[in-house]
Amino acid sequence: MGPLWALCVAGALSVAGALAVHDGAQRAGPPAALDAGTRGDGVGHDRGMDCREVRKRNSSERCRFVRGTPDCRLDGGFLDYLGGAFCAFPAALLPLPVSLYALWLLYLFVILGVTAEKFFCPNLSAISTSLKLSHNVAGVTFLAFGNGAPDVFSAVVAFSDPRTAGLAVGAVFGAGIFVTTVVAGGIALVKPFAAASRPFLRDVIFYMVAVFLTFLVLYFGHITLGEALGYLGLYIFYVFTVVLCTWIHRWQRGDGSPPPGPWEPAILTDAEEQESSGANCEDYGEEYQPLLPYHETSLHILSTALSPLDKHKWRRKPWYWRLFKVLKIPVELVLLLTVPVVDPDKDDLNWKRPLNCLHIVTGPLLCILTLKSGAYGLYQIQGIFPVWALVALAGSVLAVIIFVTTRNEEPPKYHCVFAFLGFLSSALWINAAATELVNILRTLGIIFELSNTVLGLTLLAWGNSIGDTFSDLTMARQGYPRMAFSACFGGIIFNILVGVGLGCLLQMTSSQMVVKLEPDSLLVWILAGALGLSLVFSFVAVPAQCFQLGKAYGTCLIFYYLAFLCVALLTEFRVIHLAAT
Repeated sequence: MGPLWALCVAGALSVAGALAVHDGAQRAGPPAALDAGTRGDGVGHDRGMDCREVRKRNSSERCRFVRGTPDCRLDGGFLDYLGGAFCAFPAALLPLPVSLYALWLLYLFVILGVTAEKFFCPNLSAISTSLKLSHNVAGVTFLAFGNGAPDVFSAVVAFSDPRTAGLAVGAVFGAGIFVTTVVAGGIALVKPFAAASRPFLRDVIFYMVAVFLTFLVLYFGHITLGEALGYLGLYIFYVFTVVLCTWIHRWQRGDGSPPPGPWEPAILTDAEEQESSGANCEDYGEEYQPLLPYHETSLHILSTALSPLDKHKWRRKPWYWRLFKVLKIPVELVLLLTVPVVDPDKDDLNWKRPLNCLHIVTGPLLCILTLKSGAYGLYQIQGIFPVWALVALAGSVLAVIIFVTTRNEEPPKYHCVFAFLGFLSSALWINAAATELVNILRTLGIIFELSNTVLGLTLLAWGNSIGDTFSDLTMARQGYPRMAFSACFGGIIFNILVGVGLGCLLQMTSSQMVVKLEPDSLLVWILAGALGLSLVFSFVAVPAQCFQLGKAYGTCLIFYYLAFLCVALLTEFRVIHLAAT
């Protein structure tokens, strides 16, 4: 029951976070075919006009074309990027909004990373502790969800609209190729090592099965309800296999059950090859504690808890860390105001009484104002009283009750409930950022006349994988290459199975139980084939080297990715194309 509990909780909250884009997909009518090709996605909406034709219009007609073409509407987001590019600026200044969108795109990746690392991940840790999950179950469910949250939410958001489904296919396959070649090869170059044999073979086999299933779905051109549920079922079977293999190995060694202790990211390790590691998630706790205990005032606790900057750490860090920290401060401040964090590694579980009482008001407000782009929150009851005001009033009453009945020094018994609120709030933040991310990529694709697939396998895949790249390479340099290598193959299994399965499941309606995925471009098949070939290469080459991975293996993987990227770009720009029959 442990794996089912964990998956049900993660899946339910993911569904809640994706309600907004799902509603937009329902309004758009029956799902259209996935055009992962170069120029045709979006055809068939109302007037049948493709938004990419805007670049072929005269400068004076572009704004009217964007405003009047249904295919140019960006559902689910807060900003109108196409209107800003073609209506707010003259045609001669088009590079200016493009530059602004590129900077905003980079900052959205920062928002995704900060939210997942410092808010989503600690709350997942607290939830797994409160549910008393074993380390392995927590690792392959909650930790995998925490590490893959940007990828999964981006896939769910992209799949919810047929016009951007190519982004999801490109991102899921593109991230898989990038992680299993560039990241895995970089680990072998940084620190030659001996890979854990059975965990590696298990993860590669499961991933090859997931890729093969996705290849079949693309080949037949549709995915049914049973097939979408099959993706999620395969992931449950993967969780069961990990737990069973761990139990069998412990039984063979004669080890008993491990003693209870702080939750650790067990997905990065395996029972047969244990390597110690530190926690992935940073915290906001005080680094320097006073020698004598004293009682802080509520105002002082609130001001300290809302400070995202540690002055002691600031003095020790280099200039580039400080520059990046300055960029993150606005994001962290807003997140601190709206997302509670429960940290099981702290004695007080990160209980901040005044701030947690404030979260009772701001957390539900965030949830109601991000669903359906704020339409639920702005809805007026009987045309008089807005929903957001009712939520704020109810939250204020509950916050006053909690403040009166608790103390600053001791967390209440129900403090674990704040972890679920923080999990939901951070999930909605990630969903909102992922929605804007997908809309920007679609806008850039229209401006530069690029397919969604190539944007997914490059910008979206690179952006979502950059955090894993740095963390895995850092882990390898610190002396844990096997752990980092296992993360390359273990984490992306969650992304493809849950991303495709849940994304297509949310796109289905009561009247349309089949999602059409009909790629008509050679690029999609090159992408799927390249990923499958890279997995087969590792599946054969790693055992052939007796699991001793060195610089030759890493160099081959990186050159393979560069060759694939060249072929993909040449295909996108029609240098490589299918011969006409």
